[in-house]
Amino acid sequence: MLILGVESSCDETGLALYDSEQGLLAHALHSQVAMHAEYGGVVPELASRDHIRRVLPLTERVLLEAGKTLHDIDAIAYTQGPGLSGALLVGTSFAASLAFSLNIPTINVHHLEGHLLAPLLEDNPPTFPFVALLVSGGHSQLMRVDGVGRYQLLGDTLDDAAGEAFDKTAKLLGLGYPGGPALAKLAEQSPCHSPRQAAAQRPFKLPRPLLHSGDLNFSFSGLKTAVLSLVNKHQPLDEATKADVAWEFQEAITEVLTAKCMTALRDTGLDSLVVSGGVGANLKLREKLNAAVKAKHCKVSYPRLEFCTDNGAMIAFAGAMRLQAKSGQPDYGFSVRPRWDLAELQTP
Repeated sequence: MLILGVESSCDETGLALYDSEQGLLAHALHSQVAMHAEYGGVVPELASRDHIRRVLPLTERVLLEAGKTLHDIDAIAYTQGPGLSGALLVGTSFAASLAFSLNIPTINVHHLEGHLLAPLLEDNPPTFPFVALLVSGGHSQLMRVDGVGRYQLLGDTLDDAAGEAFDKTAKLLGLGYPGGPALAKLAEQSPCHSPRQAAAQRPFKLPRPLLHSGDLNFSFSGLKTAVLSLVNKHQPLDEATKADVAWEFQEAITEVLTAKCMTALRDTGLDSLVVSGGVGANLKLREKLNAAVKAKHCKVSYPRLEFCTDNGAMIAFAGAMRLQAKSGQPDYGFSVRPRWDLAELQTP
């Protein structure tokens, strides 16, 4: 079956075609980063309007790349939530109206389920069951995954998610939007980046929140506040100081994420970890996780870098997995779910 995937939950418009027998045939993405950078963050109304401009041209692009026509599509998967209401409505209304015109079913997909299943698109995909770290601008969660729709929440963020903490800290350091990649790049300029520098020589030491809490929850708002105190104490900040703060912040947050992942593997008795979401592209996090799982004779899987951020491929794939679990019927009514707990999902 050929599935068209539509992603429009925030500031990226993603379209993709996934064939249940041949795999991913084509995908296209338009990022709104340059537009929102002028405002220092996502402006919901601008995001919605831009999705409207992009969704049709991107659909035509993936069809052309795959050598398919609209009438070859068997079903349309779309992101129903969570996300920005207006942005979700663009993708949802597009999917529903196109499906109605073609008399084919629609499949509503949870955005985080798309991220969670994205590593299964790779050549050597992980197998169920596994522990999943969903780590992005809005979420930091650990899940036990026993199959499509079979998710058990192990740990959640109590306040700021990891990606949110990256963005807020980057703003404190005077970096641009999006903050995560800019902060990671700045951290590489610190002398602390060199493995030769002893820990005692590093100029700053930030807290590792909930590192020894005994549970699998996360909390990064205090870490951000600690950075604020450092910044205020060392005004005016020169570039060297900014780089040192960025390096220590990244060390703190990736150390906590890594430790919690290893605890989750130990507590569940599983030996497979999957990392998804925008922060999953952070190279320092990957470096720490790779070393940690190797030491414990476990394995870790990531989506390719382009599929760490929002994309249509993960939505098309998740839709195909759900369609295989239950045959869809044409249903052209639609709604969006800006807030939607992943743990609510059940296998259809």
